[in-house]
Amino acid sequence: MPLSDTKIRNAKPTGKTVKLFDGGGLYLEVSPKGGKWWRLKYRFQGKEKRLSLGIYPDVGLRDAREKRDSARKLLSKGVDPSANRKAQRISRESDSSNAFEVVAREWFGKYSTNWADSHSSRILRRLERDVFPWIGHKTLNDLTAPEVLEVVRRIEERGALDTAHRALQNCGQIFRYAIATGRAERDPARDLRGALPPVKGGNFPAVTDPGGVASILRMIDGYQGTLTVRCALRLAPLVFVRPGELRKAEWKDIDLERAEWQYLVTKTNTQHIVPLATQAVDILREIHPLTGDGRYVFPSARSAERPMSDNAILAAMRRLGIEKAQMTGHGFRAMARTILDEVLGFRPDYIEHQLAHTVRDPNGRAYNRTAHLSERRKMMQAWADYLDNLREGAAAPAIDGR
Repeated sequence: MPLSDTKIRNAKPTGKTVKLFDGGGLYLEVSPKGGKWWRLKYRFQGKEKRLSLGIYPDVGLRDAREKRDSARKLLSKGVDPSANRKAQRISRESDSSNAFEVVAREWFGKYSTNWADSHSSRILRRLERDVFPWIGHKTLNDLTAPEVLEVVRRIEERGALDTAHRALQNCGQIFRYAIATGRAERDPARDLRGALPPVKGGNFPAVTDPGGVASILRMIDGYQGTLTVRCALRLAPLVFVRPGELRKAEWKDIDLERAEWQYLVTKTNTQHIVPLATQAVDILREIHPLTGDGRYVFPSARSAERPMSDNAILAAMRRLGIEKAQMTGHGFRAMARTILDEVLGFRPDYIEHQLAHTVRDPNGRAYNRTAHLSERRKMMQAWADYLDNLREGAAAPAIDGR
């Protein structure tokens, strides 16, 4: 006799497992503790098997019968309902593990340990805000180039073209990681090369002609502000590090006797060595009596516990009449890169090492921080001497550093 809702509700535990049959192999199993489970008994390839259909009352009588009927339809087609359920579960888990967001977070977790906090947080924020909401749930092999393009064009349309390019670059990195780990077959981001318009004016303004550089150096020499800012301004072109690294320079990282400055590169979280020319050492010795007892070489005017503000050097340059469109603190790097290569003739790999860019050997391995250190010492001294000649108006001879 088929079951009814009333009979099911009134079924009480009896100290042993009781089976209440409904028909077609469906029955309700009542445990000694009162739990009620729907089961389906069936035979497949001559073997008796059972399939769990849920717990009462979460699964009611009508739902249990519908599940039974679906299972019997599979049996009629020669499909084992238990095997089918397992296959679907594996498929769902596989799809989940291959979802773009899952793989992206795995990629981020693997590589972000070698990035500076600011760099990693920007990447994760970009993915969470601009990418995951649209394609994060999709499996990588199902994603197409038009779908990825739609994501980055949405970013472009709000006027953030540079961010759109960076998001596309991150997507490509994630797809390539998925390919390497067996979760994807191809990278649709590769098909989108040229799909976004190029970023215009992306480089920092910099003066690279010798006459213009000489003018900038003389203007810096004329600065009448605090000794801290004056020394930072004069040191900037000599070391051409990133502005944040200069203003956060710490005395513990500087060895005046060895003429070396060692610090952690903020962008890549790797150690870097800056050989200091005699002119750079002279500047540091000049400011040492003022700030040498503290942590920072260039402390804030308000508190020695904080480094100089990121606007201090820029503000000083503007007061000197050096316009934003002409030169920025970051522009000293472009200035050095161009002149060291095109005028002084130093090898590009020496220059790239000194700029703390990643340089790899023919086998693809990144060189360590001490690579070409002796040659870089010569280069940094030659660079400082060249700047002195420009400042003084003397002809600065080219130096063969190749």
